[in-house]
Amino acid sequence: MRLHPLSLPFRALSRAVQAGSVLFGVSLAVGSFTPLTGPVLVFGSFLVGAIVGAAYEVAYYRRFEYALTADTFDIGSGVLSRREREIPLRRIQNVDISRGAVQRLLSIAVVDVETGGGGETEASLRYVGYGEAKRLQRDLRRGAREDSDGGEGRAGTEDATDADTATEDAAEPRRRDEPEELLFALSPRNLVLLGLVAPDLRALLPVLFFAVPTVGISIPDLLAETGAFTVGPRGAALAIVSWIGTAAVTAARYYDFRLSRVGDELRYERGLLGRYDGSIPIAKIQQIDVRENVLMRRVGYASLAIETAGYTPGEGPSGGSEAAIPLAGRARVLELARSIEGFEFDEPEFARPPRRARRRYAVRYALALGLIAGGLWIANALLDVALLRYWYAPLAAIALAPVAGHYKWLHRGYDVGGEHVLTRNGFWRRSIAVVPAYRVQTVIQTATPFQRWRSLATVAIDTAGSLSVTDRGARAVDFDASEATTLRETVRRGLRRSLVARRNPLTAAEPSGDASLEEASTSEDQRHTG
Repeated sequence: MRLHPLSLPFRALSRAVQAGSVLFGVSLAVGSFTPLTGPVLVFGSFLVGAIVGAAYEVAYYRRFEYALTADTFDIGSGVLSRREREIPLRRIQNVDISRGAVQRLLSIAVVDVETGGGGETEASLRYVGYGEAKRLQRDLRRGAREDSDGGEGRAGTEDATDADTATEDAAEPRRRDEPEELLFALSPRNLVLLGLVAPDLRALLPVLFFAVPTVGISIPDLLAETGAFTVGPRGAALAIVSWIGTAAVTAARYYDFRLSRVGDELRYERGLLGRYDGSIPIAKIQQIDVRENVLMRRVGYASLAIETAGYTPGEGPSGGSEAAIPLAGRARVLELARSIEGFEFDEPEFARPPRRARRRYAVRYALALGLIAGGLWIANALLDVALLRYWYAPLAAIALAPVAGHYKWLHRGYDVGGEHVLTRNGFWRRSIAVVPAYRVQTVIQTATPFQRWRSLATVAIDTAGSLSVTDRGARAVDFDASEATTLRETVRRGLRRSLVARRNPLTAAEPSGDASLEEASTSEDQRHTG
């Protein structure tokens, strides 16, 4: 099958502008050094680039083919060199559909297919008809489930039926519509609240570009003014306009957000100008995060993010499509989180780091403020900017360093539950990570030179998703070194017990399934010593 016919002019126009702009810039650079260039050469280079770019897309369209078989999703592409890909259906994790405003008008869409590698999008179809995109999303996910569920049975059968019959049997379930259960819909009130308490700071620079002329002040003028009555009102107006602008971007991103369950996967749909919908296979969920910034905690709200083996929160093709709930009451978020298979965790009781970690945070903040003041002092000596005369102002905040260290310490901790490990980190944006024991891949204990100086260590709980290698993964930070070692061994042994119990449920009776991982590891130690 080929891409949608409208993808040809759509991609050709985009490629023509891109290639033409590159040659246009090159001709301008050359024109500043030689007298041979002029308007004809400059605009001629743009035209040549546009023609070359459009011709490339025509060849790309003619050579791009895809097909869905019983076991694989096959893609053939390439202009100068041919590339043939066969993606096993059992490896497919996420299938996302995205549509911009123009694409929605033309009824075409982008289909991004993610596998368990997590590095980048394995396959991207730009563009297919929206109906075809929905069909691919449905059939790819169903095909992945059928291949995964039936793989072992087919492998163990010597006298299997012929290929045609197997293909028909595999295709038949894909044509059946599964019931859809609506789990969550973002109300208009919560949409407005989401924009206000969680504005998209990534849109701050574009918003400032439009907000500065609206307020009637330039950033250099604002920095050059020193009077409190002149900077204050206009600076406050700029901040308010920027806040409203970034809030509007967030509200547009999550407009009409809906989360539903179809069979064994979660499906979401959201967006005002650009519309995104995709799938989250429940069986591939590695970790969930309950996130609350300072404003959310004040009003009793939270958000729920999901990490699968395909990609991590924030790295999906829709730029955050993995959010299971963008904003809801904290109790509602926890209720939905516990309704996901494998995440029936109890109310956690977090153990905090030792108090010497709190002193470490206070010293770190004080040193950071001293470095900032030193940098401003150097800038004041080199630049003639009135605001830099107050280079010593950050030093006044050193008195607040112990308070900041206390709140950082207060919002850190871990809890080892019956079948889960929970960690908590962050004050301004607190995140509670929940990892089922059977999803743990490795448990890593690390200690920096400064941590070793205070006999502290960090335990990182790694899953199949790549979020674990970042600071946003499940991490018990700055605990006593001996306690960190105990935690590492507890989780490791709990993982072993959980895997045995899942392979053979009859062995789960000893120890009890209600016992914590810590109790399980203690029982194992007693059996070894006995």
